[in-house]
Amino acid sequence: MESQKNKVAIVTGASRGIGRAIAERLGQQGAFVIVNYAGNKEKAQDVVRAIEAGGSAKAVAIQADMSRLADIHRLFEETVSIFGKLDILVNNAGLSIMKPLVDITEEEFDRLFAINARGVFFAMQEAVKRMSDNGRIVSITTGGTVMGAPGATAYSGSKAAIEGFSISLAKEVGQRGITVNTVIPGATDTDMFASVAPPEMKQMIAQMSPFGRIGQPGDVADVVMFVVSEEARWLTGQSIRATGGAV
Repeated sequence: MESQKNKVAIVTGASRGIGRAIAERLGQQGAFVIVNYAGNKEKAQDVVRAIEAGGSAKAVAIQADMSRLADIHRLFEETVSIFGKLDILVNNAGLSIMKPLVDITEEEFDRLFAINARGVFFAMQEAVKRMSDNGRIVSITTGGTVMGAPGATAYSGSKAAIEGFSISLAKEVGQRGITVNTVIPGATDTDMFASVAPPEMKQMIAQMSPFGRIGQPGDVADVVMFVVSEEARWLTGQSIRATGGAV
């Protein structure tokens, strides 16, 4: 498949999990991919090698902490400097802190919102300034914005902000043919999920889906690939649930 041939895509938080799966799918479809990472250069380079091994795409790893505005600006500047344009932004970088509301500290709240909300907001801003007409902006949120979960009050709130940004931004950039959507994963087998869900909880959550399992990063990535496709040109301002029917 080469439906994204010669498109330029930034995937934030692309060194592992859902972000890696999205970056690799884009590469398989012929896109030039910016593999953003915050700290693990080695894992990001692994993703670059995996994409380029396919032979039809080029990838570059760029370090940027998505909680820092200067880093966000540099990420987009370097992307355009290398590839000359921007067609797709996938906001995937995120932080999860699972605690009851009464136990969340001011510092933890600020860290969550700096990456999950403010970082996405200013990434969208940089993208809109540089993006080609008929581009795609997709942000990854969480099933917690739909059904909630104990201990996820601050986390879900930080992700819900993204859905609010996207609904309104879709109306600002629609005349340029740019679509803006969010994809809502359910429980997905990633390092982040493993860090907050012990094995016994994983089994319980798996039974919430009619398929009797939790999602894999590729399940979510395949949904994102539709959302960034030409076939999804009439889809904007939407939140698409990629939850295996659990939510």
